[in-house]
Amino acid sequence: MAIPNEKLQALLEEIQAKAQFSSQQLGIVRTQLASQARKKRMLELSAKELDALPGATPVYNGVGKMFVGTSTQDVKKEQTREAEAVVKEIENLKKKENYLETTLKNSQEHVDALFKRAG
Repeated sequence: MAIPNEKLQALLEEIQAKAQFSSQQLGIVRTQLASQARKKRMLELSAKELDALPGATPVYNGVGKMFVGTSTQDVKKEQTREAEAVVKEIENLKKKENYLETTLKNSQEHVDALFKRAG
């Protein structure tokens, strides 16, 4: 049973649109992953520098256009919270990346199957 050319064309356009969307989203997710990895690395480096400081060293936290004096323990706690949030975000982005890669691969396989079937 052959599928009419109009239906094949519509199906092909739909699959290609889905593949293009997945490809664009995949690029965005990869950019976000790189950004989160940089943020994680900066937090690790900052934590290492804070650990090297003596306990009584004054530390300042930026708030808008000014700096507020705070303890190293508070800064470490805040950085730990930020690092946990970054790790969770990276995990979520990796799941999304995997889903989009699978969607893109499936779309390409569907297009190939459509051409084989039509040809």
